[in-house]
Amino acid sequence: MKKRLNLFNLQLAKRSTSAAFNLSLIVAFCLFHSPAAAQKVFSIEEAVTMGKGAILAPKTLSGLSWIPGTHTHYHYAKQNDTTCIVFYDVDKRSADTLNLARINFALKQYNGMHRPTQPPLDDLKGVPWIQNWKNERMFRFQSGEVVFLYDIKGDQLIAEHGLEGNMENQLVHTQTGHIAYTVGQNVFVKYVGASAIQVTFDSVEGIVNGTIVHRNEFGINGGLFWSEEGRRLAYYRMDESMVTQYPIYDIDKMPAQGNFVRYPFAGAASHQVTVWAYDSKTNRSVKIKTEGPAEQYLTNISWDPSGKFLYIAVVNRDQDHMWLNKYDAESGDFMFTLFEEKHEKYVEPENPMFWVDDNSFIWQSERDGFNHLYHYTKDGILLKQLTNGNWLVTSLLGKDKKGKYLFFMATKQSPLNNNLYQVDLKSGTVTELSSESGVHTCRVSEDGAYVLDSYSNASTPYIAQRISLKDGAKTIIHKAANPLKDYELGETSVFTLKASDGTDLYCRMIKPTHFDPAKKYPVVVYTYGGPHLQLIRNSWLSAANLWMHYMAQQGYVVFSLDGRGSSNRGLAFENATFKNLGTLEMEDQLVGAKWLKEQSFVDGNRMAVHGWSFGGFLTTSLMTRSPGTFRVGVAGGPVIDWSMYEVMYTERYMDKPSENPEGYKKANLLNYVENLDGKLLIIHGTSDDVVLWQHSLLYVRESINKKVLIDYFVYPEHPHNVLGTDRVHLMRKITEYIQNNVAAE
Repeated sequence: MKKRLNLFNLQLAKRSTSAAFNLSLIVAFCLFHSPAAAQKVFSIEEAVTMGKGAILAPKTLSGLSWIPGTHTHYHYAKQNDTTCIVFYDVDKRSADTLNLARINFALKQYNGMHRPTQPPLDDLKGVPWIQNWKNERMFRFQSGEVVFLYDIKGDQLIAEHGLEGNMENQLVHTQTGHIAYTVGQNVFVKYVGASAIQVTFDSVEGIVNGTIVHRNEFGINGGLFWSEEGRRLAYYRMDESMVTQYPIYDIDKMPAQGNFVRYPFAGAASHQVTVWAYDSKTNRSVKIKTEGPAEQYLTNISWDPSGKFLYIAVVNRDQDHMWLNKYDAESGDFMFTLFEEKHEKYVEPENPMFWVDDNSFIWQSERDGFNHLYHYTKDGILLKQLTNGNWLVTSLLGKDKKGKYLFFMATKQSPLNNNLYQVDLKSGTVTELSSESGVHTCRVSEDGAYVLDSYSNASTPYIAQRISLKDGAKTIIHKAANPLKDYELGETSVFTLKASDGTDLYCRMIKPTHFDPAKKYPVVVYTYGGPHLQLIRNSWLSAANLWMHYMAQQGYVVFSLDGRGSSNRGLAFENATFKNLGTLEMEDQLVGAKWLKEQSFVDGNRMAVHGWSFGGFLTTSLMTRSPGTFRVGVAGGPVIDWSMYEVMYTERYMDKPSENPEGYKKANLLNYVENLDGKLLIIHGTSDDVVLWQHSLLYVRESINKKVLIDYFVYPEHPHNVLGTDRVHLMRKITEYIQNNVAAE
């Protein structure tokens, strides 16, 4: 579910960064407006889409990053500005603007010089998205079926590749320009100026090459891996032929037809993955001899700097044992295991090894309870644990030119913040580089001299700045205006409540606009509750979305709580729910519900709960395992029976059904249907290949069998996410259901 079930605030996720602050009991963050200045309220359309052209979202800098090889040059485009890209030289303190007219003029020249007898390529409608840089003056972008190099000094376009229209999963090797890609089941490689070479030749249905495997778990986001110098290509080969075929119906056909997907259910047969290495000099592939059980997980593939050796973090199907193995890329032979990690519940490697200049490497691990950095020799001898403490490293950004420091993002300030730090490889000294409280996104220059830092916090929409690491000087590049200054917003507070074991649980509450402490208000609780997601962070609006503020404008208290099982609080906080999904998560949500009902301004008889995916599972759990707590529930795409969810995610948190029958039985929501006391709406996309439609259909059938009335709505041919124009319809449906059933008494 990590990658596919985290559906909270889909629009917000594209623009929001989060952060934290030190909290005692309650710290309130308010956007203050005078009554004369702030009279607007959101329409439901504005709340969901953030206004036409996202005008209610803070204006950010798109693609802000350093130009490789320059150390002091960076580029960006202003949000919603499709007319120009800005290139900035820190040394000269000067900017050059590449506008759309310049690019299209170069395109006309290209048409005239290189395609005089062919139909001309159309003008671009907006400046291109920079895919990567070949060098400091030439960047790549794709237009139609052509990959271009654009020379920003000479204003010239060079066609590097002509592509096939049906190619997918393209991976460009930055220095050479080689492209690896897939067509159908197979991998192809195309070198600059040469015809495509077919690397794999599988034709049996159920076998695919070069794609994501293990359903996006373990940090896997691709199936192709270039070696550093571009000679070799590693790729996944996945045999799914033994995995259950599951129908996803196409209702546009008459009669309706089933499109089958391979879905590995918990406890059932899983797909079998191997890793291969293709050598461009010999034009042959070798199988990497990972050996072991066929259903093990091959994760976190990385090359050593020489391109001769391949490293794979091998995880057993039980997910409680990991081996970091080294293989010879020429022969495919296993060489040795660098080290192993075990845990009584689960291990979850999500980051490949990161090489430093002396041929040693950095490994990220949760072995001490929090994700930290460990420094190893190339042979797997531990040199030092570089970071430690009750906080976690969220990402490793890179190193300085001399290889003295590593740069990383971490929650050291607070679980709600994300700040930039450096650590000295020799001494282990950790230094904070971005001091502002909030959620930061940082990019360090190649020489480690400057940082591009973008951040927001609860009351700061967005700031982009350049930080000199030599003297700490900060230069503001862009500061977004408050796009909501003319709108009435309820007061937002972030605070902690205590779980039953004394653990702090972070909460966010938005009070209704025009709040009157003498009145009693209805409540909407938005929940998720599962792993790899955090609802409350110290980003803009404390990570609340505009629909939540819309509901506050409609007179609701809007509340969220991150309970045990959610992210960025350490391994013990997350795996407390092991083998018993839904129980502790529900218990923590009930702590929030109890607190709400104790507040003088809350009408405890008029409370609603809503969540999607894991949040849909938790919403349905709350409505039927704690009946009467909430009057109304709206559950989107809910897991009903964990034995019907996928192998990788479910077995990590629940073990196999045969190993944990009581845990699966306790979490199975079909067993609680008759307990429903209130109004429950379940929503599902009919083409959902993540939480299968069958989950909620079985729930409907069971409610009929038990003579329990529920409400049900489907989005035809929508997958797990309801996006696009239909998302407004979805949120209108949810809003009206809550409003109609949390009626004033």
